[in-house]
Amino acid sequence: MRQRPAVAGLLLLVLLVPLVASGQGRRSLRQADVAVDYDSHFAFTRIRYGAGREGLARGFFGGSNAWAHDYPVADRNLAAILDYITNMRVRLDGSNILDLDDPRIFENPILYMSEPGYWVTNDGEAESLRAYLLKGGFIIFDDFEGDGHWRNLVAQMNRALPGHHFIHLDVSHPIFQTFFGIRHLNIPHPTVNVPPDYFAIFENNDPSGRMLALANWNNDLGDYWEWSAEGLYGDDPTNDAYRLGVNYIVYAMTH
Repeated sequence: MRQRPAVAGLLLLVLLVPLVASGQGRRSLRQADVAVDYDSHFAFTRIRYGAGREGLARGFFGGSNAWAHDYPVADRNLAAILDYITNMRVRLDGSNILDLDDPRIFENPILYMSEPGYWVTNDGEAESLRAYLLKGGFIIFDDFEGDGHWRNLVAQMNRALPGHHFIHLDVSHPIFQTFFGIRHLNIPHPTVNVPPDYFAIFENNDPSGRMLALANWNNDLGDYWEWSAEGLYGDDPTNDAYRLGVNYIVYAMTH
């Protein structure tokens, strides 16, 4: 991947990000804030679903709380990078955890869902997500692998957006060129030996139209964001994961 000269080298600071973004560092899930008051600034907004809706503490590594993977450090780290290298006004004092049927999703232009392979929606949530996306919202799906999890995501999105389908993306799509110019989509999954791929849903199934949803299949950008301070996965793929995250947010905010 190549970055534009104006920001060349800035993402090499990612190893220091958690000290800036999370303030208190890695807090326990029981102590995590679940939302910040709306003030027009961008706030990272994570979607909660399933049995884990009642809290963050139970069954963290199971399907019941799969939505919380990498929280809160990944959310805070990406927000800090956005604040540092873009002109966006970004909330650094917290982030959101919202349910799909919470009307506050309409205050936030971008939603993030972890592990959508475990996501099962109901009619009310599907209707709310459909209204949100058709009004101009955007959702990012991340951290899921394999055919079974892919089929589940497709099934749930068919409930939310019947008649729409995922379309494969290659590096030529503008979302990969919005802030950083990316030549190759070569970020490996940090922990699983699977080939990453990228798919999107567009308004009226038109790839030249507005993107409604983006799926990072067979990848886990959130894991890279979470562990950037520790250097667990190396500088190059970690920096590239941040580049993708910045591109996604800037693209969604400008289209």
